[in-house]
Amino acid sequence: MLVIVLRSFNKVISNFKFSSIFLIEIFLFSIILGILIVLLFDVTNFQLFVVALSILIFDLILLYSIGIKRRKDIEEIKSVIKSIRKNRFLHEDEIILSKSLKDLEGNIKAMSRRTQQDIANMEKLAHARTEFLGYVSHELRTPIFTIQGYLETLLNGAVDDSNVNKTFLKKAFNHSENLNALLNDLIDISMIESGLLKLSFRYFNLYDHLDEIITDIRQTLPSQKINLSLQEFNNGLEVYGDKDKLKQVMTNLISNAIKYTEEGSIDIIVIEKSKSVLVTVKDSGIGIAQAEIDRIFERFYRTDRERASSIPGTGLGLAIVKHIIEAHHSTIEVSSEINVGTEFTFKLKKFALS
Repeated sequence: MLVIVLRSFNKVISNFKFSSIFLIEIFLFSIILGILIVLLFDVTNFQLFVVALSILIFDLILLYSIGIKRRKDIEEIKSVIKSIRKNRFLHEDEIILSKSLKDLEGNIKAMSRRTQQDIANMEKLAHARTEFLGYVSHELRTPIFTIQGYLETLLNGAVDDSNVNKTFLKKAFNHSENLNALLNDLIDISMIESGLLKLSFRYFNLYDHLDEIITDIRQTLPSQKINLSLQEFNNGLEVYGDKDKLKQVMTNLISNAIKYTEEGSIDIIVIEKSKSVLVTVKDSGIGIAQAEIDRIFERFYRTDRERASSIPGTGLGLAIVKHIIEAHHSTIEVSSEINVGTEFTFKLKKFALS
């Protein structure tokens, strides 16, 4: 019995606590009401006492009623927020508050929507992180094991065999270069996606920039059967962008074109528009299947023809290209046909005299 009484007493006190924020307003209202009664009516001391007691009782009842209502509202809000935090609602339409809280319902639904989006993004990031680590470990393991294999063979006696020692050392060196390229690409993609990569935008001469890139790449062409050329355009044309990062874009695109073009041509085409410039890398290589074009910019993605061949690559080059071009507030477009060739095109802001 005592426990029930204590619980009831605590509940009454709790209700008064919930209404305590209105105590000053109700107190001031009661004083004003009492003064008006005294001024308007001729009351005796006893009547004044009765009026004061009545006002006090009225205040207590009012505070208690407000406390009950406010406690229920707060408990309802807490319950809904707790359910949102524990992801109990499948959809925001399931969130329904009482009539007195209808104005708040929209805000809570918006909070729930953002929470659901945050949870979905976190799950997506967790999946991407797991997938990324899996790809990285696989891509790193292959060149490392290959290098170890060649070195182990040399240490076991092949180093003294002039017929194979240089071949094995050259292969180990080539795989170490592939490993270095992979690590550099991993650093780049990590910095880009984490927002740590800072770009330095300025105007620069596009013709000189592309001519320098192509001259450097021509010296490393693996075959004389590939004709790498820069199509003529306005050699005074200036564009706006990060010169170093755009060099990385062009180097990646041209290197890709070289990998997939055993014989033919690779053309760099620049088309000048009124306020922009279109830059295209066009090759006559093996092409890309239409079903795979939407996926070639994914990290570590390699087409079926790449996986079936011995073409080297980290699978990160085009992902890096996409991020850099998007950082220039542009997009990269692809058109391709199997055994005919591929074109990569992106847009840059053109310098214009004011």
